[in-house]
Amino acid sequence: MVRYPVTLTHDDKDTILVTFPDFPEAATCGDDEGEALARAADALETVIDAYIRDKRDVPAPSAVTGASVTLPLLVDTKVQIYRAMRAQHVGKAELAKRLNVFLPQVDRLLDVRHGSKIDQLEAAAQALDSSLMVTLVPRDQYAAVAFKKSARKAAARGSVRTQRVHAGILAAQKAARRSGAGGSKKK
Repeated sequence: MVRYPVTLTHDDKDTILVTFPDFPEAATCGDDEGEALARAADALETVIDAYIRDKRDVPAPSAVTGASVTLPLLVDTKVQIYRAMRAQHVGKAELAKRLNVFLPQVDRLLDVRHGSKIDQLEAAAQALDSSLMVTLVPRDQYAAVAFKKSARKAAARGSVRTQRVHAGILAAQKAARRSGAGGSKKK
């Protein structure tokens, strides 16, 4: 789970302003802390989408010492694929060629608002000489895993990270493999 820190500030309009240390151009607000943080999650996805569309590096999150917003797993996976593409100097056209798909399919794969399927993301990772790993962690053990992961995070930047997803996604992925479904070009 990737968490980006946020700064909550009471403003002069009796609302709570949310800013992001890692994304200075992003800001939102809410009437209370809950609403502000809910809107912050949407603002975070929006700014990350803009960074990807503008072909900018998506910054890794700064250390979280207070309030934070969790990046949804699907968005985090798309960001990892995008980062791998940039690190390897692989453009969208080259990734489409490697996946044997049309360019709009790669556009959707990188679109943080599009509900890409896990098998498509896994194929993209493989096309980038990487593996997408999924780990299911019981809630009571998650806090300990998250702490250990954050301690190793600085050393592991750029490497494949363990992802947590719903068990239903794993079942769908397994079914897709059995049926031979993949991201091949339509003729």
